[in-house]
Amino acid sequence: MFIKDFQKLTLLDFPGKIACTVFTAGCNLRCPFCHNALLVTEIDNSFIPEDEFFAYLSTRVGKLDGVAITGGEPLMQKDIASFIEKIKALGFLVKLDTNGTFPDKLEAILKSGNVDYVAMDIKNSPAKYGKTVAVEDLDVGLIRRSINIIKESGVDYEFRTTVTHEDFTAEDFEEIGKLISGAKRYFLQAFKDSGNLIAQGNTPESKETMEAYRKTAEKYVGEVRLRGI
Repeated sequence: MFIKDFQKLTLLDFPGKIACTVFTAGCNLRCPFCHNALLVTEIDNSFIPEDEFFAYLSTRVGKLDGVAITGGEPLMQKDIASFIEKIKALGFLVKLDTNGTFPDKLEAILKSGNVDYVAMDIKNSPAKYGKTVAVEDLDVGLIRRSINIIKESGVDYEFRTTVTHEDFTAEDFEEIGKLISGAKRYFLQAFKDSGNLIAQGNTPESKETMEAYRKTAEKYVGEVRLRGI
């Protein structure tokens, strides 16, 4: 595992749980608004050894509920499945974040029963997906497969979209709603400039417009909420 960092305590990254967060290095997408650019485009050879992470985690048994694994894209890690298994063996719950471009690996991990919550980013409507993630030839079929795998897995989940003023229209949220139709939970996240972005030029959307987008998506999804407003 290429662990770039871990946050020893979070009340935000794993809904309803007291957790720590592991940040893995590397991603196959280049979303301009990504707030973890150093995990994507400027990766050096300094990594945290697994032994160091698990040494810390062993001291948190009975004190933390779980571990949130994010990135980057965690499913790019060759040994992600065994890493998750080790966390579960210590008695912790596991939340996995993914961009949905590795459906086969996602399906295998969810079938293992070692993931308790999965969060998948929905970057935009299908027609604008490649442009939004700066990978023009992205196969949106991978995204569709991952959505269906998650919905049918029996694992608790959420879909989420980071909303920028420049990248979205009401029509996009009609199409996103259709894409994840029948999902039980969807979050529209407010874009925030972390100062560590892949590219400049994005700005937040207004609360009023975010609420309008929420109502559009609500026609297709059981629960739609705004996050970070």
